[in-house]
Amino acid sequence: MLKGFTHGRLACGCQLAFREGVEGSPVTVMIDVKGPHCTMHLHVRDLPVYDFREALRPPTRFVSVEEEEYEEEG
Repeated sequence: MLKGFTHGRLACGCQLAFREGVEGSPVTVMIDVKGPHCTMHLHVRDLPVYDFREALRPPTRFVSVEEEEYEEEG
């Protein structure tokens, strides 16, 4: 599943490690080595980096039934 990638480096100097993921996420990205000049408090060694993008979160609102198609007048 990882296709040969095992490590990566961020612009802040932190080194990443790619591990097999859990159900629903094929890959887990972890901070392997924290960069000496990294100021990101979220970068903690041996903890996963989570993706907080809206597209990957479950909806928090009730999804309404699709509306019928509109026809143009005129």
